[in-house]
Formats: sequence, structure tokens, C-alpha cells
Amino acid sequence: MADATSLPGHRAPAVGFEVPLEMLAACHGRMTAQLATLRRLDAHLAQHGADPAAQEAAIAVMRYFDLAAPHHHADEEQDLFPALIESMAGSDAVCLRELTAALAADHRALEAAWQRLRRGLQPLAAGDASAWHTGDAADFIDCHERHIAREDAELLPMAQRLLGDAELDRIGRAMRARRDTAR
Repeated sequence: MADATSLPGHRAPAVGFEVPLEMLAACHGRMTAQLATLRRLDAHLAQHGADPAAQEAAIAVMRYFDLAAPHHHADEEQDLFPALIESMAGSDAVCLRELTAALAADHRALEAAWQRLRRGLQPLAAGDASAWHTGDAADFIDCHERHIAREDAELLPMAQRLLGDAELDRIGRAMRARRDTAR
């Protein structure tokens, strides 16, 4: 396994669908690792250019954010957010609707930021750093870090408190099915 300063990043241990909230939290850990790779990639490019390590890092980041991140957003928006809203009543539901709407809006902003960043990563994966924009990477990293921090501090603890085993099992099955159909 590579050390924390090497490219292209590291793998976090897997968590199963039977514990969907832990799986979402583990996904945040993997996202954070990919964001750290992007940070290192920016510095690496300045010193080494689009060498094989930079190309490998670009490929790994694209693979993660092209495949895993869309599933993560769908897990939250299609399963977790509705389950949380259904579990609430009265004024608490209004607060929860505001939180989930804000997080869903973050997802759209993150997806747009990803498309901008990907336009620089794709040629980089082939050895061409001319389309790389440091600002796109910094914006993407900053937006993701704020979003992950909010979900970890507010969303996941709330879901842990409010959702019962049956609902969590249903969410875990839906998460598994989403990935099985993607194959």
C-alpha cells in the first residue's frame, strides 16, 4: 500500500450494505482520500508534469467520481432523505426538508464542479496537463469538504437517531440494488 504522500491515494476498508449509514460514512472517507489525491496531484504536476504517477492519479480520481459518487448521491436523495422526512412530523419535518434540499442542491453543485474538473483530468490521464486548472481542483475540493462535514455532523447522526432497523435494512437493500443494476 502506498504511503499518505504518494499518488494516486489509498483504499478505505469496505463496509457492507447491511449497515447503510456506516457505508455512507465510509464513502465520505473514500471521497476524502480522493480529494487528498487531487491536492497532491496539483503539487505533483507543478514539479513533475503529467508523468505516469499523475496520469494514474487522474484515472483513479475519474473512476471514483464517475462511478461511486453518483451512487452515493442517489443513495441519499432516493432513499435516505425521503426516509428521514417520513420519520419526522410537524416543525421538525420543515427543518429536515430544508437540510435535505440544501444537501441535494450541494449535490448538483458538486456534479457541475466535477464536470469542470474532469475536463482537465481526462487529458491529464493521457499525459497532457495543458487543460489542468488549479482553481477547478481547489473549488471541487473545498465544496466537497464542506458538504461531507455537514453530512457527517448533521445528516448521518440524525439518521442514526431517527431511523429504525427495518428502514435501514430497506435503504441498504436499495443501495445494493442500485449498484447491481449499474453493472
